[in-house]
Amino acid sequence: MPGNSIFVAGVHALDRGGGFAGPVDVSVVDGHIERVGRSLRPAREQPRLDGHGLWLLPGVFDCHLHAGLASFDQLELMRTPLSRRVLETAHTLRRTLAAGVTFVRDAGIVDAGIRDAVAAGLVPGPELQVSVVALGATGGHGDGFLAGPGIDCPVDYMLPDYPGRPPYLADGPAGFRAAVRRLVRSGADWIKLLATGGVLSAAGGEFAAELGADEISAAVAEATSRGRPVMVHALGGPALRHAVEAGARSIEHGVFLTEADAALMAARGCALVPTLVIYDQLEAMARAGRLTGARADRARAVGARLGEAVAMARDAGVAIALGSDFGHRADHGRNLAEITQLHRAGLSLEAALLAATAAGAELCGVAGRLGRLAAGYQFDAILLDQDPVDPAIFARPGCVTAVFQRGVPVVPHRRLADRPGAAP
Repeated sequence: MPGNSIFVAGVHALDRGGGFAGPVDVSVVDGHIERVGRSLRPAREQPRLDGHGLWLLPGVFDCHLHAGLASFDQLELMRTPLSRRVLETAHTLRRTLAAGVTFVRDAGIVDAGIRDAVAAGLVPGPELQVSVVALGATGGHGDGFLAGPGIDCPVDYMLPDYPGRPPYLADGPAGFRAAVRRLVRSGADWIKLLATGGVLSAAGGEFAAELGADEISAAVAEATSRGRPVMVHALGGPALRHAVEAGARSIEHGVFLTEADAALMAARGCALVPTLVIYDQLEAMARAGRLTGARADRARAVGARLGEAVAMARDAGVAIALGSDFGHRADHGRNLAEITQLHRAGLSLEAALLAATAAGAELCGVAGRLGRLAAGYQFDAILLDQDPVDPAIFARPGCVTAVFQRGVPVVPHRRLADRPGAAP
């Protein structure tokens, strides 16, 4: 029997509606679910895990992560060699996988080389889709121009320099078309646009549009012609609407979403990735004086509206997917706390769990093989020792007690690990 086969007996398993069927048996052979049902029998030599009193979910999708970032301290990042940043990225990906995230859509910084190294098994980590860099306008959210020496620099030097890095700034429709082509050439799976300001923008001001409708339309059209979906950082306003009208696949953050925006998103099949947990933290940092000036003002403004967009999107029938927006070593590995925040914002427990699993798979175009516990699906899954009837458990460290990736127990459950001869 291959090492990526297992029989989980008598477990509570997440079903299509976001509830838990069970107890049921789940038979996994060669990394894929063979059967889910009651009173099944394991095959000869198939490792068996007693799932009674455990809860089984598909692996979690984090659809907005910055796995290549471990600090927001500009001076630290400028002093850190690229080699150390790459190795810390590998450490972050390992931690993220161990926390139960088996699929990541990286929203900027991780490049195609890291994605491909993980896929080749050189380092452990979630399956990755990458946007490589977030593409914005000169003077916009991603532009951290250093006026003293007159040097171009990404905001807070979050994006390191390296040979072959595609441009992160563009201007005008022709500039955005060319930049999208370079991103595709660099191996990007997604094109990410910065259409409005953000809390951590270098400049002052609020969240006004930073891209024109013509620039957004040109970028989305070019990406679409090259088979790449587009994710758009947009907190609200006309830039958000222009992005949806142009054909964006998802809106990131959407804090100031309106009912009209939500109706348009639903009609166009555009998903929302609200990233609540990071904004909750930024507001707390502003209250504690750890953010100052315009950044603190923006953090408080976002905190005052936190979660409203989720309720509007829910009521309009917009698909909602989980994204943590984490980019600090103190946060990586706590991604599932976003489930808690989604529930607090008004999603039912069932809807919050589906946002973390099936909705993420749908957004990332892999719903035919991931995001469900059903026959034929790849066995990327997690186990909980506690009933998630109270979604606050997802904000607690260690709530995930086992992680499977393609049937292999990358974090073995103690019941499996204690069995003589069990898979390592």
